[in-house]
Amino acid sequence: MLGGIWGIITTIIVGLVLGVLGRMLAPGRQKIPMWLTIVVGIVAAFIGNWLAGVFGVENTPGIDWWRHVFQVAAAVVGVIAAAAAYPKITGGRTASKS
Repeated sequence: MLGGIWGIITTIIVGLVLGVLGRMLAPGRQKIPMWLTIVVGIVAAFIGNWLAGVFGVENTPGIDWWRHVFQVAAAVVGVIAAAAAYPKITGGRTASKS
């Protein structure tokens, strides 16, 4: 298990990748800032890992495809929810560049 600064960097990178995948797969245009995309991706990674445990596929031989499917699905749902909530929270403002 990675710890310290490398664990933080890895978490941010995984969050970025999952967040971007979530934005690519979510329908429509998401006007949310990049920092929120990363946060959604990080949360999606934890939710996907939890779901893999719930369904009993947390430890599979080779690549954990089901874990990744759960993580990407959680990212898509998270991006859709964030895109709907962000303008309401910020008083109608959306991110200018996303």
